[in-house]
Amino acid sequence: MDPAFERRCSELVARERSGHTAVVLDSLLYVWGGYMVSEIHKYVTRSTELCMNSITPLLRLVFHMAGDVPPSMSGTCGSSLGGNMYIFGGCDDGGQTNQVRMFSVDLTDGQYVWKKILPDSGSAPSHRDKLSCWVYNGKLIYFGGYGHKVLADITSRNRNFILDETSWVDDLFWGWNNEVHVFDPVKGSWAEPQTHGRPPAPRAAHAGATLGRRGYVCGGRVMETRTNDLHCLDLESWTWTEIVPSSAAPVGRSWHSVTAVSESTMFLFGGLSVDCKPMSDGWLFDVETKKWREFEHPYQDKPRYQTDLKGQETKSEPSGQSPENILLFSGHCNDALVFQMQPHPLFRKTSCSDLDMNET
Repeated sequence: MDPAFERRCSELVARERSGHTAVVLDSLLYVWGGYMVSEIHKYVTRSTELCMNSITPLLRLVFHMAGDVPPSMSGTCGSSLGGNMYIFGGCDDGGQTNQVRMFSVDLTDGQYVWKKILPDSGSAPSHRDKLSCWVYNGKLIYFGGYGHKVLADITSRNRNFILDETSWVDDLFWGWNNEVHVFDPVKGSWAEPQTHGRPPAPRAAHAGATLGRRGYVCGGRVMETRTNDLHCLDLESWTWTEIVPSSAAPVGRSWHSVTAVSESTMFLFGGLSVDCKPMSDGWLFDVETKKWREFEHPYQDKPRYQTDLKGQETKSEPSGQSPENILLFSGHCNDALVFQMQPHPLFRKTSCSDLDMNET
């Protein structure tokens, strides 16, 4: 191991957490942020730590990061573009969504130095967490989330914002939104495209995936409802379409994951059910046939609710505003579940690490 590389590593295994964000780049899994709950208190993990898992061979490292380090956050939306990890949104240890700045870190140079991104034009989205991101045509496209606005913004855009009547402070009003915001890293600009069609209801803690030129939104929470609906946005025409499945669909949920596993298929796993219980079911959805199919896997005893992971966009949903007080749940974990979606190649080299491939 390179000495400079080794100096940045302090631990071999990342600490347990929930509400983190994660991206995949070149078979490496990078994890940042999140929170833990002990019997005494809740705390947010240190923002200077970046955890890396290598799927093959089995390797876990924790790096100490430098530069313009972002504040410690959970519920942040992370995405991978051009070898960089971008983070936006989230909430701090006090449950306040005060993160409207964007940060990035180069995952390819081995330095792991954070950079604060100051936009050259346009207005950033309002404060929010538990949002999602699609990556398309070199841009980061954000959807939804839970956060606060001033009264003037709510009255002028009422259809895009559902007020959480149980939570507001002074002139700040909290709630769920269904807005679409686009960030162009090359131009350093924010934009809010005019969408067409009927958009999904405002929500947070939903799951999203990008297939071709379309961004998909599945489930999520608004007020006391956890949905199982499915929508897609054409990322060129900016037209919304609701997808009505031609088969039985998974039950409503939040904090689940949806990951593109082929050009026409998405994989859904876990989440928090309508009765606030973590789930471990897996489902495949074919966007061409519009059919859901339950997917058998070996992790039925490992329910998860927290983070969506994919190479191009991720999101998570720790919530300081949850009436069920989800943050009191203390069943955090630090393992990564690997789902085999395609048969292994017939010719491959077998090693000891292959025997542990199901869980890294």
